[in-house]
Amino acid sequence: MRIGLIGTGRIGTFHAEVLSRHPAVDSLLVADADPERAAVAATRTGASAVPVDAMFTGQGRDLPAALVICSATAAHASLIARAARAGLPAFCEKPIALDLPGTLGALAEVEAAGSILQLGFMRRFDAGYGEARAAVREGRLGRLHTVRALTSDPAPPPADYLPLSGGLYRDCLVHDFDILRWVTGREVSEVYATGSDAGPAMFRAAGDVDTAAALLTLDDGTLATATATRCNGAGYDVRMELAGELDQIAVGLDDRTPLTSAEPEGPGAPAKPWPGFLERFAPAYEAELDAFLRVARGELANPCDGREALHALRIAEACEISRRERRPVAMEEIPGG
Repeated sequence: MRIGLIGTGRIGTFHAEVLSRHPAVDSLLVADADPERAAVAATRTGASAVPVDAMFTGQGRDLPAALVICSATAAHASLIARAARAGLPAFCEKPIALDLPGTLGALAEVEAAGSILQLGFMRRFDAGYGEARAAVREGRLGRLHTVRALTSDPAPPPADYLPLSGGLYRDCLVHDFDILRWVTGREVSEVYATGSDAGPAMFRAAGDVDTAAALLTLDDGTLATATATRCNGAGYDVRMELAGELDQIAVGLDDRTPLTSAEPEGPGAPAKPWPGFLERFAPAYEAELDAFLRVARGELANPCDGREALHALRIAEACEISRRERRPVAMEEIPGG
């Protein structure tokens, strides 16, 4: 297959490296709004650097068979729409857009064209989350009563990223909202959220928070909490705990979890804590791209289509309203359901 990739920043270059060594990929085209950055990524991965427009205007064998979108978030929706109109199966890093109107507009383009869109929620391809999903679905935990999810970054992103990120709920916790639905098989019915900007001043300047928490009630009465911070100096920490009437399990608990026990006989600090998301989820990123290639070839049903991303974004939107207005928000208040 000839695969096109747009956006050669950190995650785009990582994806290009994965695709360049995939046995189903015969050739790889890379493009970026910055041609020099695309050229560097092409040299690094053995790909061919081309202009962005070439992904959509080539002829016959020059066109890619499928497209991977890793550009800046602001360009996602328009590139998704262009891929849909060109009949290209597309994989896109989350989010589709930073707001509901932009997300719904891009989804309308995909649905009108009858094309394929897979979203990059890589936790669905992580072995631990997959096992947790199986445990819940098979009843091994009994009635699920409590879920605790967390995402903690070891250091804040650059200050100029914050105004473009959509905020901590849309940029970071949206992964927890998606995986909560995927693991439990339930929908969120109500949220109550709060946040703190007591950390670095750049968060206050951007109107964002550096730490957030949400209480989510699922449609079967299960209670879930989701917390996130940009300031977890111990390391990158992503976990989910699921407690039922018969048993409880944890995802993301291993010898690299940046957590130290305060008990005299408890485990100490890990020798090599996870430094970031690329290291923690590298196998999951590879698995999701392998799945996308199979989807594009018609060998696999889409494991995470655009509507799945919409559901997660709606939860993030509800959390933003809840934080701002200091009240519980029912999901039926959020458009697009």
